[in-house]
Amino acid sequence: MPTYAFSTAKALTAGQRAKLVDSVTSIHEVEATAPRYFVQVVFYTVEPDSIFIGGEAASPDHVWVRADIRSGRTTAQKANMLRRIMRETSEILAISEQAVWVYISDIPAQGVLEFGNVLPEPGGEEQWLASLPGPLREKLMQVG
Repeated sequence: MPTYAFSTAKALTAGQRAKLVDSVTSIHEVEATAPRYFVQVVFYTVEPDSIFIGGEAASPDHVWVRADIRSGRTTAQKANMLRRIMRETSEILAISEQAVWVYISDIPAQGVLEFGNVLPEPGGEEQWLASLPGPLREKLMQVG
C-alpha cells in the first residue's frame, strides 16, 4: 500500500532511482514495521519551470516525495520516516536536505484495495497474507 511518489525536474539516473527505491522500501519496512511487498515507488519527471514555490520557479534540484500510507502509525514513526527519507534522498541525489520535501498522508486500510483484497490494519499483515490464495501468497512472500 504505501506509495512513494518522487516528483522532480532533476534528471535521475537508473542507479539513483534504484537506490531511492531501496531506501524508501527499507525505511518503510523498519519504521512502519510493514512488509516490503506492500511498498510501491513511482517517479514523476516534470518539465523545468513547471513547479513553483511562492510564485517563483523551484530549483531543478528540488524533490517532492509524497507518501500515502495506511493509518495507524505513531507520530514518532512518521517523524523518523520523514527525517530518514529527507536525509537519504539528499545523500543519494547529492542535493541539499532543504531541497527535499516529504509529505506523509494517512489513508484508512479499509479504503485501499490491492492484490484483489482490502488491506489489513497495521499489524494484521500476517493474517491477511495467510488468507490470500496460495499462488499470490507465494509471490508476495518472494518479494518480501
